[in-house]
Amino acid sequence: MSVLPSAESRNMRIIGHNDLAGQGDGSQISIVDDFAYIGHMGTHDAGTSIVHIGDPTKPRLVAQIPRPPYTMTHKTQILGDLLLVNHQRSRFESGPDGAWSAGLAVYDISKRSEPKQIGFYEAPGDGIHRTGVDGERYAYASRTDVGFAGRFLAVIDLVDPTNPTEVGRCWVDGQHTAAGEEPVWDPTERDVKLHHGLPVGDRLYCGWGDGGFVTIDIADPTAPKVMSRLDLGSASSDTHTALKVPGRDLVLVVDEVLKRTIGQRREVWVVDVSDEMNPEPISVLPPPASPDEYPGERFGPHNLHEMRPGTFVSSDIVYLTYFAGGLRAYDLSDPRNPEEVASCVPESPHGRDGIEINDVVVNTERIAYITDRHAGGLYVIQHD
Repeated sequence: MSVLPSAESRNMRIIGHNDLAGQGDGSQISIVDDFAYIGHMGTHDAGTSIVHIGDPTKPRLVAQIPRPPYTMTHKTQILGDLLLVNHQRSRFESGPDGAWSAGLAVYDISKRSEPKQIGFYEAPGDGIHRTGVDGERYAYASRTDVGFAGRFLAVIDLVDPTNPTEVGRCWVDGQHTAAGEEPVWDPTERDVKLHHGLPVGDRLYCGWGDGGFVTIDIADPTAPKVMSRLDLGSASSDTHTALKVPGRDLVLVVDEVLKRTIGQRREVWVVDVSDEMNPEPISVLPPPASPDEYPGERFGPHNLHEMRPGTFVSSDIVYLTYFAGGLRAYDLSDPRNPEEVASCVPESPHGRDGIEINDVVVNTERIAYITDRHAGGLYVIQHD
């Protein structure tokens, strides 16, 4: 039985919950062994929560790392026995220049419940937004810097985790303003910046904000280069995630809904990359019911279960967070006609008009761990 009621549920049920000590502004989740590491949005004091999930019906908060002043530490990644946590200028509080921490913190988590910071990569400016990791030694981070318009790719070598070192950079044409490049887009209307990239082999698949879907060659991590860029047109904005579907020439490209606007629609594009120099959209994931049913909160796509090593991996079934639309699961057996097969929307947290489900990780038993970015904390959902 569910431990919490659901506003909506089909082939899914809530089996566990933790409000993260009342600091439920949850963001990215990373899981290793029986522990979840959850970044916080920065509306409370907590920066990273460590939760024991050995019993998924009773997730237990074991520690919280505070965030630095004026700083968001809302994104986490696992690389072996390392926990990577972004440091980025806060969107929720203002401080004098230099008052926030900017970069990437590296923790030793060989003792899973006791993270110990051992290194830091400095990224002056707004800092690091998000990273993808290759499972070996490199982190692919989105960051800002003087002389660049918007966030670009920085490749960070963690062979010595006490001294993380940038070894490569990549951007799309028009971003490197200090080198005389001029945007080919209207900067007053389009915000072209890397959200994050996900490495698969010698390719990095990237959501690049209003720049669309970008594929980068990372065969040599010290010299990454853009292979192709798919502009999805005026119907696309704020491209967030590009996930290569395992074993198939498909990439799911997610446009994030940023505003609480009734009637605004963003798509999740199914893109054929059999010709990787000329990617082609072939369909979109079918959206849930009308956003009119979810007043007061964002309704639309955000992020996918990224199928990291040790988690659920499938060439057909994908999981998507949909903010006020909760968690959705889709079948891609026929990529030109994808079908929604399951969903779960937790009830609104106390004092909220709705929920905003932010991130998801699904384990090999199809147990999904999801976060609410405002107040709800961590929810555990069984996909039946």
